[in-house]
Amino acid sequence: MRIGICAPSTPFTREDAERVVALSAQSHPEAKLVFDEQCFVENGHFAGTDKQRLEAFVRLANDPAFDAVWFVRGGYGACRIAEDAVKRLKAPARAKSYLGYSDQGNLLAALYKAGIGWPVHGPMPTDIRREGGDQAVQRALDWLVKGDAKSLESNIFKGHKYAAFNLMTLAMLVGTPLMPDLKDHVLMVEEVSEYLYAFDRAFFHVGEHLKGVGLAGLRLGRVSDVPENDRPFGETAEEIARRWCKRFGISYLGEADIGHDSANKVVPFGAIG
Repeated sequence: MRIGICAPSTPFTREDAERVVALSAQSHPEAKLVFDEQCFVENGHFAGTDKQRLEAFVRLANDPAFDAVWFVRGGYGACRIAEDAVKRLKAPARAKSYLGYSDQGNLLAALYKAGIGWPVHGPMPTDIRREGGDQAVQRALDWLVKGDAKSLESNIFKGHKYAAFNLMTLAMLVGTPLMPDLKDHVLMVEEVSEYLYAFDRAFFHVGEHLKGVGLAGLRLGRVSDVPENDRPFGETAEEIARRWCKRFGISYLGEADIGHDSANKVVPFGAIG
């Protein structure tokens, strides 16, 4: 199996890429990881210009020699290329899985809306940098290479539809041409490094857009590395989620085992047959 890796947002390092390749060779020798050179290009915040990032993704997605496309990391930038990228995808792109999370939710959403391939929320090569990151990378490869159900978030069941996003990414997606129809889906959201007031504000915005789409329910993943405000917010992240779900008529279903950490589980978009 050949897995192409690109950076639609921010750059990676060759040293970390070598670590991921070495780990894969040991744990999944049947897989060949190919880091596109664009992963290592630096242009300010981004892994190259918008054009370079767009071209790298389209090149890998349209290449029939690759079975999957793995996004190297998040950050910011995927929203600037997602709509144009999807328009350029051809038949080979429809047979692939696409794996990532955080800012890559923009591409996962656009692909899902267009019915192209199988978008999947899950660990990325950058997770090798985290404590326990080896396990995260191996979990992603277990899913990509073997379709191992042990990689899945534990609340995923056959016949039901799912989608997963970073909440702030989703808040920027709703109301745009990238946003897919989530009717009858269980939506899972997580967040990192945001003040609780910003988390609350994002939930208001997302809930207002999704209150009438017919979600099957919402699960809250981990909300981590929350900065301390000048005064306590007065509610936990779960209390915020429950309050907005109640206000907008969305069923709150409990926790989800996803987040910006090495324990992040896999959530395929749509239904598992």
